[in-house]
Amino acid sequence: MSELVKDVMTADPITVAAGDQVVEAAKRMRDAAVGSMIVIDGDEIRGIVTDRDIAVRLVAEGRDPAQTTVQEIVSPDPVTVEPDTAIEDAIGVMSERAIRRLPVVEQGRPVGIVSLGDLAIDRDPGSVLGEISAASPDR
Repeated sequence: MSELVKDVMTADPITVAAGDQVVEAAKRMRDAAVGSMIVIDGDEIRGIVTDRDIAVRLVAEGRDPAQTTVQEIVSPDPVTVEPDTAIEDAIGVMSERAIRRLPVVEQGRPVGIVSLGDLAIDRDPGSVLGEISAASPDR
């Protein structure tokens, strides 16, 4: 089992600018086969946008994805950790805040993201979540 976040995180996370249109963000998520992206404004992290945010905060509200910016639907004020954070500490933060994804930053810049799936693969690979997370993404 790994001890530090840097050992289990997905490096080089996909980011999207806060001012980008949601339709462009959705296309990037599709093309990269990911369900979330870190939202940035310049060099600052503004939040995380997920496929669920798009469904609940955009589609369900009848908003136009070509006229809505990512900033309008982002999950704001993300909690972050550094690469050398102990995995147990990251798990504690995720549990306490009831979050599924945690941006990993170094000197304020995103260098990775750690998800429940990443932790399941490392901590309990034989679990249903571990097996699902390790499988190739559906396209």
